[in-house]
Amino acid sequence: MPSKHTVKVKPNINGITSVDIKQKKNVTLIDTDNEIVFEFGGPWGVTAMMIGFPLLMFYLWGCLQFYRGKLVLPLEGELWSQIIKEAWPTWYATKIYLMFCLYELFLAYFMPGPIVKGAPVASLNGKKLDYLCNGVMSWYVTLITSYILHRYGYFRLTEIIDNLGPLMTVSIITGFTITFTVYIVTIIQGNQYRMSGNIVYDLFMGAALNPRLGRVDLKMFAEIRVPWVVLFYISVSAAVKEYEMFGYVSATMAFMVLAHFLYVNACAKGEECIPTTWDMTYEKFGFMLIFWNFAGVPFTYCLGTLYLHLSSIDNGRPIQHSPAWTFFCYALLISGYYIWDTANSQKNRFRMTLNGTYIPRSTFPQLPWGTLKNPSYIKTKQGNLILTGGWWGYARKIHYSADLMMAFSWGFICGFNTPIPYFYPAFFVFVLTHRVTRDMERCARKYGKDWDEYCRQVPYIFIPGVY
Repeated sequence: MPSKHTVKVKPNINGITSVDIKQKKNVTLIDTDNEIVFEFGGPWGVTAMMIGFPLLMFYLWGCLQFYRGKLVLPLEGELWSQIIKEAWPTWYATKIYLMFCLYELFLAYFMPGPIVKGAPVASLNGKKLDYLCNGVMSWYVTLITSYILHRYGYFRLTEIIDNLGPLMTVSIITGFTITFTVYIVTIIQGNQYRMSGNIVYDLFMGAALNPRLGRVDLKMFAEIRVPWVVLFYISVSAAVKEYEMFGYVSATMAFMVLAHFLYVNACAKGEECIPTTWDMTYEKFGFMLIFWNFAGVPFTYCLGTLYLHLSSIDNGRPIQHSPAWTFFCYALLISGYYIWDTANSQKNRFRMTLNGTYIPRSTFPQLPWGTLKNPSYIKTKQGNLILTGGWWGYARKIHYSADLMMAFSWGFICGFNTPIPYFYPAFFVFVLTHRVTRDMERCARKYGKDWDEYCRQVPYIFIPGVY
């Protein structure tokens, strides 16, 4: 039976921690990720998703824009003719979206930042790739740039919420375009990996594992620099619009700005933790990641913001709740954020310490209990260490539970007059459940009895003492 160990963390003269685990030496990295497993219902399932999800985005936007949140029948009256007319991809919206993406790519390429080694990639014979982590600098430069553009009239931030439909369409077109481009270039270069042989399924899951544009990792760029930043600016745009209309920003709209700021800021300040995650080492760069990051996240997770914005126009004043309910929403958001941020920090810094890549940083905010001292863990026969200390001793996916706390708070702040703001938390439940299933099946195959022992020591998946 595997035993429970304690990591001995020793600071070196530079203040960077290293882990004294002699058993880690001479461990052979096994590529257990080369197995082809059809997911999401296989080729037919992913085809339905590639067609259905963009249509769902248009439908939900149309229900809010023209029916103020009522879920009308999909073929109801003039719904689709209205959507086509109001969400048609204008040249102005195209310039806004593409110039933003190119500017973020420019910052990702040229801004200074630490270079961090990723986890060993089995498909590259254990090679650790370099990742330029300049997310914090790029984020602050983006904030300053947007302020200057708005303040001096070069680009009013209210243009985002005023052109949300066309911007969404441009993002959808961009997602498909990048998907096909990356797939074709990867095939031409002969860099495809873990291919199923079914072109539609491979297009959805991707062909490239670690695509790069110079020193910019495209997966990390798409995951961090586009979706959450766009989402944040949609909420900022709606808040500025509300201020111009009513002379103040309501507690409900301020909530959305805060919620989306916390998320994008967390991604930027902790970017150096991302290279060791599953997305970077296992997931391929296909439609699933590309479309979701360039279009799905910003233009479906913003439905609550859009609802609050349109409701304020209809009612002649912003939506307000009782002080008790507003306090509850803020408390749920902030407590969920604290658990999510510190749990992710604990796990990723544990990994980085093992890999010798941990770099203490003073990016804001550094929360208490974000770094564990002498955490407990389980050592597997492959030489991998599974963290059981900190938050990870309470539940195996405690960070997902915290993520869902934040997601539901985004819906609660909108009230209950329409179910559309709850699309994000409901969809997130499905996504995280599916992801947990994939992860646990993969770990069970990889670690065998060691995984059984881990499940015995940490029996709960999401909620300690419950499930």
